[in-house]
Amino acid sequence: MRKKTYLKLVEYQTEQSERHLGEVRSIHKEMRGYKHDFHNHLQILKGHLEAGEVARALSYIEQLDQQLMSVDTLLKTGNVSLDAILSAKIAQAKAENIQVTVKANVPDQLLLSDLELSMIVGNLLDNAIEACRTVTGSRFIRVYMSMKGTMLYFSMLNSSDGKRPKLGTLFSSRKKGAHGFGLRRAESILSEHGGWCKYNSEDGAFTSEFLVPAIR
Repeated sequence: MRKKTYLKLVEYQTEQSERHLGEVRSIHKEMRGYKHDFHNHLQILKGHLEAGEVARALSYIEQLDQQLMSVDTLLKTGNVSLDAILSAKIAQAKAENIQVTVKANVPDQLLLSDLELSMIVGNLLDNAIEACRTVTGSRFIRVYMSMKGTMLYFSMLNSSDGKRPKLGTLFSSRKKGAHGFGLRRAESILSEHGGWCKYNSEDGAFTSEFLVPAIR
């Protein structure tokens, strides 16, 4: 039974890693596309202005502004990998009408590997997005990350449909199948680095926290 559970965990971890990295590649590809188009936009604007078509130039700028408002650029947390995974998850959440606020300031070089950081934060945000899907009222996710000395601190508050009973270190969920593997893996990674995480479920809200050594 333990071997079967372990194999399921490994399989789930591999799938999650591939999905998270795919999300990172996707958002970087999108941003590269906008950079590539920037030169063309400038040429069109230059043509309108040289022809004295100021109204058309202003209209074009307005269209560009509306388009850019619908696409979030990468966050600037100080850590490139964290920027990518947060941006991907925020885009996913906003597509599901979930209001997201992030305040984060993290060094680029950490003791955690990029993949470990991606898996921890990605799984916690996946859990938050899943919880928000069950809410009929206001949907929100609020993330805070900063350094406390040499320790990386993470705190997240998200809406949920009510208080959940606790099962071990985790909480029950309506999600079937591999639910819990992601959070267990996050706990395992944090524990391997000498860190800890904790969760708390209240009526209408769920909180996640972790603290882990991140720099020497």
